[in-house]
Amino acid sequence: MEKIKQALERARDAHTTTKSDDRQRTVVRQAPEPEISTKITYTKTRSIEVSKNHLREKRVIAGDTNDPISDKYKVLRTHVLQRLKANQWNSLAVTSPNEGCGKTLTSINLAISLARDVNHSVLLVDMDLRRPNIQRYFFTDEQPGISDYLTQDVELSKILFNPGLERLVILPGNKPFANSSEMLSSPKMVKLVEELKSRYPNRIVIFDMPPLLSCDDMIAFSPYIDAVMLVVEEGSTRKDELKQAYELIEDSNIIGTVLNKSKDEISSYGYY
Repeated sequence: MEKIKQALERARDAHTTTKSDDRQRTVVRQAPEPEISTKITYTKTRSIEVSKNHLREKRVIAGDTNDPISDKYKVLRTHVLQRLKANQWNSLAVTSPNEGCGKTLTSINLAISLARDVNHSVLLVDMDLRRPNIQRYFFTDEQPGISDYLTQDVELSKILFNPGLERLVILPGNKPFANSSEMLSSPKMVKLVEELKSRYPNRIVIFDMPPLLSCDDMIAFSPYIDAVMLVVEEGSTRKDELKQAYELIEDSNIIGTVLNKSKDEISSYGYY
């Protein structure tokens, strides 16, 4: 009888242990999964911390601000993303009819806004070979640029930089070219552009281009990009200039026009 009692106690203890183990295993299965990090570590690109105050002075949107200008660029970003995704495009040229319309600043702020979308990275390229300006928004001294790559075979890793903004890389310009349209269609440039567009499947490439009515660079470069966006200045760009600009790129995929420097107190630009 005593042996039967001991056997029952051992069975009860074993059953209790099994239930306890089951509860422990259940707790383990319900543990939350670790979060997936979207942070990018740059190994072949210079990472340079640019002062937020410097960027603000240059009217570059920096940080997670909720100011009206940043919000308007978010709206522009949504329009651009919808058009690019709908057509499976990943490259966009930003140009204007004339100088002074603000196409370069629009290119920079659009690139930053696009880079805040975690679904892709952004490469901003200064293709205004006659008047490269992107560099001056980030640096006070001269830095290597695309002209060094084209004429002196400087490696891209020494030219590309990340300005401390997540998922954004910039290929700046440097010294101007008098024969810019010839350089834009040169074999070395064509090969570079194809590499920039195809290296990463989730990359959007923004090209800051020269004004349409000042030279033929945009026309020479148009076969190598997917779409074009025009930037016009309120109170300065005339209707005939806009019409002429559209006629010059009528064979390109024009995704829209940005009205910059608007006098509307609520918005700095419109999109249509």
